[in-house]
Amino acid sequence: MTDATEIFLGLGGGERQSLNLSRANRHGLIAGATGTGKTVTLQGLAESFSANGVPVFVADVKGDLAGIAMAGSAQFKHADKLEERARELGMSDYAYSDNPAIFWDLYGKQGHPIRTTISEMGPLLLARLMDLNETQEGVLNIVFRFADEEGLLLLNLDDLQAMLAYTAENAQQLSARYGNVTKASVGTIQRQLLQLDSQGAGQFFGEPALEIDDFIQCDDQGRGYINILAADQLMRSPKLYATFLLWLLAELFESLPEVGDPEKPKLVFFFDEAHLLFDDAPKALEDKIEQVVRLIRSKGVGVYFITQNPVDIPQKVAGQLGNRVQHALRAFTPRDKKAIKAAADTFRINPDLDVEQAITELRVGEALVSTLLEDGAPSIVQRTLIKPPRSRLGPVTAKERAIINSISPFEDKYLEAVDRHSAEEILAQKILDATATAGEVAEQGEAEVRKQPRKSKSIWEKAFSRGAKVAAGSAAGMAASTMLGKKSRANPVQTGVTSAVGSVVTDLAGPVAGRFVRNLIGGLMR
Repeated sequence: MTDATEIFLGLGGGERQSLNLSRANRHGLIAGATGTGKTVTLQGLAESFSANGVPVFVADVKGDLAGIAMAGSAQFKHADKLEERARELGMSDYAYSDNPAIFWDLYGKQGHPIRTTISEMGPLLLARLMDLNETQEGVLNIVFRFADEEGLLLLNLDDLQAMLAYTAENAQQLSARYGNVTKASVGTIQRQLLQLDSQGAGQFFGEPALEIDDFIQCDDQGRGYINILAADQLMRSPKLYATFLLWLLAELFESLPEVGDPEKPKLVFFFDEAHLLFDDAPKALEDKIEQVVRLIRSKGVGVYFITQNPVDIPQKVAGQLGNRVQHALRAFTPRDKKAIKAAADTFRINPDLDVEQAITELRVGEALVSTLLEDGAPSIVQRTLIKPPRSRLGPVTAKERAIINSISPFEDKYLEAVDRHSAEEILAQKILDATATAGEVAEQGEAEVRKQPRKSKSIWEKAFSRGAKVAAGSAAGMAASTMLGKKSRANPVQTGVTSAVGSVVTDLAGPVAGRFVRNLIGGLMR
């Protein structure tokens, strides 16, 4: 790990252009047309952050960023150009090197699976993910509210489907308690959930849930781990991609302590294809994204948006991005010309440079650079030759990926999904006890039954009573064998089981269970 106070970006205007580490949490933008060098710039930045002990999160949209885990090579077909650029920039210490990397994948195929629970995701992000209208989002909020009050912990899509089925069945009672709930709205949400599941989102919801501290780790040499999310398949579901990254930002904000302006960031978060976050987003959501981006700076997290066109980023968010690297743009359409002018207007004026003209003339690997100085003021924009990366430009092989996964500090931690089968069986038995007790009350009377010893152990009593309440309305008359025989949780009895699981977690872990990120999202988005 180096002890530098800045990251060298390249040479521009005859001077070194650098990113001050103490200002790196003031966020940034890397923009430019396809093929102009954005990915190489991102890779070089990620390497330097890692070398300075700053962990990094980056989405590998095209599949080629994984090469950052491997050292570059003189045998690479463009190695001569990289080495020539290093000499041109006076990088006497330039040498190929690898970086500590951890691979992640929502689908669990190319890296460690990332999971969260339905409860932690919360109704607002789920509503956006499913394109729900205001009325349907209101119903989803009622479902979550009821689940919280009744002690249900919603873990995966099956749990939510079960809760929706119960909501539809008891729409009249819930409407009287929370507001209008229609079966039509519930049905729409259920259909959208099915579509979400068909896109593979079901693999994202469940346990063990991601522990955010696992993204903020350094290796034994003090280098920050570069967390690489395999996103090539995920990009086929762009709304899931954008919603996942927004959820991750929210969870970082929720879990990290306030640090103000540290000497260097605790984590740097690169958001590639950033326009997907804002596509079709309502203004209220845009406002809150801007709020999260602004506030997360005080947690020591730097957020860097990568996009082709700088006008893809709303002005309120763009105004938070103090460090800028602008690669070439092409003026083919009126929108392109607008983007060029908008990009030029964001830089601090350089009297010796026509910024609008320069943006259209930049070569591959060249960019306009302006970063925040130590006093917080933006530097004068300079036309800059960007430094070459030291790691491989290109993907890793399947064998290399497997080896890197095998030496990961989290090799076994997230491998197997946990479905809590043993707990469900125990709690199912408690619900059987509740059903049996109801029958005894009908035959013997409540007074006689109260004299009998309870059927459940005291540690489960609270969970049992809550789960039984959920099951009672729909499960009366169902045979015990039917209750135990069904493995699907999309039924009212199993919803009661899930309720009891949630109750146990709530009782043992405290009232924050199931509301980790929703404390932030729910509070900010209202």
